[in-house]
Amino acid sequence: MSDIALRHDWTREEILALFAKPMNDLLFEAQTIHRQVYDPNEVQISRLLSIKTGACPEDCKYCPQSARYDTGLEKERLLEIEKVLTEARSAKAAGASRFCMGAAWRNPHERDMPYLKDMVSEVKAMGMETCMTLGMLSAHQAQELADAGLDYYNHNLDTSPEYYGDIITTRTYQERLDTLANVRASGMKVCSGGIVGMGEQATDRAGLIQQLANMEKHPDSVPINMLVKVAGTPFADLDDLDPLEFVRTIAVARITMPHSRVRLSAGRESMTDELQAMCFFAGANSIFYGCKLLTTANPEENKDMTLFKRLGLHPEQGPAAKIEEEKQVFAKAEAIKAKQTSQFYDAAAL
Repeated sequence: MSDIALRHDWTREEILALFAKPMNDLLFEAQTIHRQVYDPNEVQISRLLSIKTGACPEDCKYCPQSARYDTGLEKERLLEIEKVLTEARSAKAAGASRFCMGAAWRNPHERDMPYLKDMVSEVKAMGMETCMTLGMLSAHQAQELADAGLDYYNHNLDTSPEYYGDIITTRTYQERLDTLANVRASGMKVCSGGIVGMGEQATDRAGLIQQLANMEKHPDSVPINMLVKVAGTPFADLDDLDPLEFVRTIAVARITMPHSRVRLSAGRESMTDELQAMCFFAGANSIFYGCKLLTTANPEENKDMTLFKRLGLHPEQGPAAKIEEEKQVFAKAEAIKAKQTSQFYDAAAL
């Protein structure tokens, strides 16, 4: 890491001025900063698994997992631990250094916590970084997950404070900030970003970046999502965002948060190779890969690796686990299954 100065006092006007720069100037500034902090040709790779899908009580207008919208998505029970480990092992073999687990909850119930902690400790023992996104967390829940070894917790702000009420009414902006504060206080790393293309204005994209960049400590990972329009959700028929505005958002995130991993997340399935290449040049240095991001499509691993080869990029290498350690993990998972299968429940029904 470089000793580049970090700021936490960005004004909305300053960030809008960055967005308004000529594209070549903006990309040059972003790439210059990126090279001072990171290997410009290294990309951190994460795999995301939905460990409980559908039946979420929230009303996020972009989300097919909301129980309020008819999107044809079938609800699924909380996955058993050995199934999660199988997916984690596959992700590691495909080059992922971080394994992320997501559940469609407003917040986890206390009876969920033992299973979640076991998932964390077993995946971490395989030699991977761990991340979860489970909705809101109390301070106590955040500390429990941190004690189990969870490295990252994802909780997106989604958009600016001003536009937030047009997207979600069942959870306040402050509640999101409170969860992030609980995560940070527990010692875990923060993963927080947003979604663009939801009908917001340029000032809202600037407002999102302002909120993230002015945190006391910048998020360690900043996922920038392009809206994936799903039939049955209120945002299914919105106009597409100009792809170059997406690139600008990546670049501005890199300039204002130099040490954060800026991640290309949802929406990559519809992005051309050329657009993704521009995003990497603008400072993106992390991706989710695999066949799905929770419930929406995402480029397959071989397609991503082909693009990496064409661009001269390489994956970040995560920590490795010994073969004997992995055998012990799977043996323990089998023991857990034998002891607890009768206690697994349909979390989606709650």
